[in-house]
Amino acid sequence: MNSFTETLLGWYDANGRDLPWRRTRDPYAIWLSEIILQQTRIAQGQAYWERFLAAFPDVQRLAAASEDEVLRLWQGLGYYSRARNLHAAAKQIVALGRFPDDIGGIRTLKGVGDYTAAAIGSIAFGLPAAVVDGNVYRVLARHFGIGTPVGSTAAKKEFTALAQSLLPQDRPGDFNQAMMDFGALVCTPATPACLLCPLAGSCAALASGQVGTLPAKARAAAVQTRRFNYVYVRFHGRTAIRRRGPGDIWQGLYEPLVCDQRLVGDAYDGGSIPRNPLGRFAPTASDQRLVGDAYELRTGVKHQLTHRTLLVDFWLWEPDREPDLPEGYFWVEEAELDRYAKPRLFELLLESLPD
Repeated sequence: MNSFTETLLGWYDANGRDLPWRRTRDPYAIWLSEIILQQTRIAQGQAYWERFLAAFPDVQRLAAASEDEVLRLWQGLGYYSRARNLHAAAKQIVALGRFPDDIGGIRTLKGVGDYTAAAIGSIAFGLPAAVVDGNVYRVLARHFGIGTPVGSTAAKKEFTALAQSLLPQDRPGDFNQAMMDFGALVCTPATPACLLCPLAGSCAALASGQVGTLPAKARAAAVQTRRFNYVYVRFHGRTAIRRRGPGDIWQGLYEPLVCDQRLVGDAYDGGSIPRNPLGRFAPTASDQRLVGDAYELRTGVKHQLTHRTLLVDFWLWEPDREPDLPEGYFWVEEAELDRYAKPRLFELLLESLPD
């Protein structure tokens, strides 16, 4: 065992985080934790992991659940494709008759990439597969002085090979979790604890004054901005919602009436959002009269997604008579809205509503 690996495992044995999914070798529980913790902080994800295990204590019950049940339990975590993939993978596992116990088999599960397959395989089955993610890139780039920009194909190949060469055959799962914890607790993106680092004496970045510049970053993807109105229709204790379709954000979640407009920089990419959006939903002359019954609840709400910035105005419309709804929308009792999985923006709209 080389000195880097030995030192890292020694640190992990003394300082590793005590997390509930580390107290089991059950691949279902470990897989569930890995999917939930993709792009989610542990402090938030642990509560969801516990709720999912309580609702679906085994993969058979998860597979048998409806998509709405899964999305509703996932509500608030974001990146809802993870929930849909989780549900689809549960069905794959049930059809297979067991949880796959080799990297290739784990990799075939919906929503499982190289990192997740290596994490599950090494932790649950002791398979010698190294994980590579942001924490691993950072720790290895700094310690070994690697300047290859992360995010590139070359970096993935280089860092994967290095991590694999450091992996101890007898403790692959512990090593992978040690890398995660070390990157989260010691070798952090900002203000790393170099004075307390057990690897400081052999760290190339510390010796050359490059801790703040490594790992090198590839050019970030452009952030798209979209602007739209959410219109909450309130009529005799009911409201109108629709389920979002595939090919866009929040697939499978429910939302109120929406008028959407993409932006490029500060310019509209065609058309415009009406200042009062209700004319879009009131096709006849008599219906247009009802526009005066709408008013804004909140203006310019900014909601940040990974590669999108959403700028949203919230409206309330309380018409005098029941309007015709656009295609895809349907009426539900306001008291029943909790039964439907919703994006966070819809929740913010609900919080803004007057009684």
